[in-house]
Formats: sequence, structure tokens, C-alpha cells
Amino acid sequence: MNKKLYRSKMALNDDTNLSIAMTLGITPQRNSAKVNGTKGAEYSCGEIIKIKKRWSLTPEEVDAIFFTEEVSL
Repeated sequence: MNKKLYRSKMALNDDTNLSIAMTLGITPQRNSAKVNGTKGAEYSCGEIIKIKKRWSLTPEEVDAIFFTEEVSL
């Protein structure tokens, strides 16, 4: 997951960890775990679709946010 891109889209859409968690029906702690990949936590397909609709993401943006490995230099 590309956390930087995720957080930039979240800011552009005036969302917070809490507002996204509420949209997904999960706790803010669980949402944070999914963003950070804590203990293997990941977004489900249904959750990704909800975020895609909320932020009006293109398929390319969805791929860039949720399906790419962020590599450190």
C-alpha cells in the first residue's frame, strides 16, 4: 500500500482516520492498522470499493494506492 498517496487523497477529500473508519464500519484503530499493515491487516475488496466511490478514484489511482509495494530508497 502506498501510504503517502493514500494520506494525500484523504487530505484532498477532507477526510480523517475517523471519517474513513466510520464509512467502512470499523474502528479508527482498525483502519490505522490497515493503513500501516500492522499484523497483516489489509483492506477488503468491499472496503476499497467504498473508498474508491467516496474519493472518486480512477482504477489507476486504486491500483497505485492499494496494490503497489512502497519501496524505500
